[in-house]
Amino acid sequence: VLPVLIHGDASFAGQGVVMETMQLSKVRGYSCGGTVHIVINNQIGFTTSNPLDVRSATYCTDAAKIIQAPIFHVNGDDPEAVRFVTQTALAYRQTFNKDVVIDLVCYRRLGHNEADEPSATQPMMYKLIKAHKTPAEIYADKLIAEGVITAEEYKAYTKEYRELLELGKPVGFPVTDTLNMAYVDEWNRILEHQAKFGTDQDEKPNTAVDVARIKDLTEKMHELPEGVTLHPRVQRIHDNRYKMGSGALEMDWGFAETMAYATLLEEGYPVRISGQDSGRGTFFHRHAVYHNQNDGSSYVPLAHIADDQARFTVIDSILSEEAVLGFEYGYSTAEPNSLVIWEAQFGDFVNGAQVVIDQFIASSETKWRRLSGLVMLLPHGYEGQGPEHSSARPERFLQLCAENNMSFVVPTTPAQAFHMFRRQMLQDYRKPLVCMSPKSLLRHRQAVSTLEDLSEGQFMPVIPEIEEINNRQVEKVVISVGKIYYDLVNARAEKGIENTAIIRLEEIYPFPTKVLSEILADYPKAKEIVFCQDEPANQGYAVFVREYLEEIVDKSSVLRFATRPKAAAPAVGYNSYHIEQQNALIEDVFA
Repeated sequence: VLPVLIHGDASFAGQGVVMETMQLSKVRGYSCGGTVHIVINNQIGFTTSNPLDVRSATYCTDAAKIIQAPIFHVNGDDPEAVRFVTQTALAYRQTFNKDVVIDLVCYRRLGHNEADEPSATQPMMYKLIKAHKTPAEIYADKLIAEGVITAEEYKAYTKEYRELLELGKPVGFPVTDTLNMAYVDEWNRILEHQAKFGTDQDEKPNTAVDVARIKDLTEKMHELPEGVTLHPRVQRIHDNRYKMGSGALEMDWGFAETMAYATLLEEGYPVRISGQDSGRGTFFHRHAVYHNQNDGSSYVPLAHIADDQARFTVIDSILSEEAVLGFEYGYSTAEPNSLVIWEAQFGDFVNGAQVVIDQFIASSETKWRRLSGLVMLLPHGYEGQGPEHSSARPERFLQLCAENNMSFVVPTTPAQAFHMFRRQMLQDYRKPLVCMSPKSLLRHRQAVSTLEDLSEGQFMPVIPEIEEINNRQVEKVVISVGKIYYDLVNARAEKGIENTAIIRLEEIYPFPTKVLSEILADYPKAKEIVFCQDEPANQGYAVFVREYLEEIVDKSSVLRFATRPKAAAPAVGYNSYHIEQQNALIEDVFA
């Protein structure tokens, strides 16, 4: 693959994603053997009628100097020079596998678009352009002067060209053959299946895995090469995972996630995960890469589970959200059968990639029929860490949810994570998956699962009440989302409340109307349905789910929302205020 990117001069100099993408060009996991950047330098940035306002650098292409890429400045009025520079740039890329930039210096005769009137703000420049011959006229004059063609032949060529355009016929010669690429065939198969059966299917994929197989994979991942010494804390995690895989210890998220990857790899599905701290995990939970304390070398257990396994790739990315997420989205569109995951360091930081989310991830299927199975892991949860480390802004993603364009989940158990990852590959269609992944629940003593949860279960969009209670005595049903479930369960036990059921909404979109309706129907005496979230009333899930719940909840019951007060910031800045709000929220639920 030869990547060719077309830029505008104003955006190349002004958009930060250009610099972020440049920084990806030579790092592990993102290098593509060099990209040819063509900058259409037509001085047409909409806001810049004065050249002094365009940029601080001398050239629009100076951003490329950060990676020492060669930059060729060429006159767009000279086709032969453009051809020579293009050939030279391609030869450089093919020889050295590095980025190269062509600065095509030109102009736009009719301004920003054909309806624009550029002379209103740039009168002197457009007087010159109006009097200036077109590149075609300049080149024709050269060829006529050299005796290559005659003036009559030029007129005939021009007439023929315009006639072909009017008829909608090709005006150029094909220079490449159509390639038969396996991934195109695979995407076509998935597209055809989605068109025929849709994606809202009652038949769910079987994501369960036999206990014997889990134990076998645990054994393989527990084996370390001779001479590898782990950090004491990592060694403890390594040993505990062996106990979890043998059934001697209840499993945490780190084990369930790792085991999901292991099973998929064994089944032939490549797994790629990238982000800041993805190898270790921001919260010291994943440890997909072991670092030998003796010599600093690395060992990746998931890359050594079978001789014929699929490829496992884990990358600690540069500190960029937009460029890295954009790269992973692009990778996922080319790899229909790979589990491609981008993980934010904290979910809060995903707002730096909002353009990629809005323009591509949420809407590419609707706009272009371009599918993606990308997974976004966004650590989210209100734990007193302040407004910059609490929220992945779920409300923003839910605002984008429509036309069955993505899945949005908030898993609260390791088993849910296990089945979530496996479902993403085993289902017959591809949709982006946005996951509000946990932070404190990674080690919460109650947020654990058993081997049977992996071998017998599946992903549950709604988890019903798990305690033994008399359904006909239930007067209040609490629908919770995320980690607050555990706070509610503990508070219920402390207060000795027996007439309240607590269920968990684990998949917010597509909204599980049927499943939730069936569960609520199990409580015929419930007088009050309370939707509870950690987030403020104007954030989180409440605004999105209200419409669904108002249709589902029986008119004889009162529907109420228990949230933090409306707020401009996601969370308060002082831990004491956080605790005060948390206590008030719990009391409100059980009032």
